[in-house]
Amino acid sequence: MLTLNTIIREMKDVPIDRLNELYQFVHSLSSKTKQTENLRKKILSYGGAFSDMSNIDYSDFIEETKKSRSNLFDRNIQL
Repeated sequence: MLTLNTIIREMKDVPIDRLNELYQFVHSLSSKTKQTENLRKKILSYGGAFSDMSNIDYSDFIEETKKSRSNLFDRNIQL
C-alpha cells in the first residue's frame, strides 16, 4: 500500500530544477477552492496597475483597447 512517507521519499530524489513543476503538479491535485483562491490572488495582484497613468493616457489606452478588440473579434470569417 502506498503511504505518504513513500511518496515523500520519492520526492526527495526529484532534481532541484524540477521542484517548481512538482509543486505546481501537487497543487493541481488540491481542492478547487484552494485553486480558486490562488487564481483570485493572482488576478488581484494586477489591481492598481494603471494607477500611475494620467487620466488622458488611461482614456487613450481604453480607446485603443476597444478598437483592437473590434478589429480582432468583430469581423466576419468565412470558413
